[in-house]
Amino acid sequence: MEQKKESAPYLEQLTSEQDLKQAIEAILYAAGYPIRYDKLGELLGLSTKDVKTLVRSMADHFAEEDTHHGIQLLLYPTTCQLATKERYAPYIREALGIRRGGNLSASSMEVLAVVAYNQPVTRSYIDLVRGVDSSYAVNSLLDKGLIEAAGRLDAPGRPMLYVTTDKFLRVFGLNALDELPETEALSVAAAQVEGADANQETDEAEQLALDVESEVIPSDYTEPVDGEEEDVAIEAHASPPPDSDEEEDLP
Repeated sequence: MEQKKESAPYLEQLTSEQDLKQAIEAILYAAGYPIRYDKLGELLGLSTKDVKTLVRSMADHFAEEDTHHGIQLLLYPTTCQLATKERYAPYIREALGIRRGGNLSASSMEVLAVVAYNQPVTRSYIDLVRGVDSSYAVNSLLDKGLIEAAGRLDAPGRPMLYVTTDKFLRVFGLNALDELPETEALSVAAAQVEGADANQETDEAEQLALDVESEVIPSDYTEPVDGEEEDVAIEAHASPPPDSDEEEDLP
């Protein structure tokens, strides 16, 4: 291991690997929620890298079948957490009288998917991808702790940016976002949103060209009959007939 940092004041400096692992286990057990690796490092006088090494070893130990543990150690990019194994959830709910939580609504799942695959995102971006207002679903996911605010976008109005949380990873059984299943649907939707502005500009340009053409070429203009085309072209050279090559020069 790397050279140890100074542990928090008034705490005994633990030296053996076994003591350090037991201290980490005790902290995680008492917390009941994810603890940051750097926080554990500050308490134990270890670098973040060393804490991750210890925790990874502990997680492997809990995962071994012959250890007969009913708990597991969950590892996330910046945090770790002790949790019960999923197979024992029914027994825990029955023993503690815990009602089974309701499933997320379809709208909440849609919003969560947009955030997970495109984060960080603004609420207006979510609205554009889904095509409907997402205020209620966003607030619901914030209340449930599945997404959180992560600063503001450097743009007019400075809208809030949203990302998923470690709780999102835990609920969906993921260790990191790169374990999300591949999907093309959201990529297509995102591409459509990103291209919306460009399409709007193109439509406006086409409409402008039509407006200009309608002003340059009178609405009562009629195609010249054979023998008259040359005279008409000379008299109205600023307004070439539609079949003329000069039409391409119009805005």
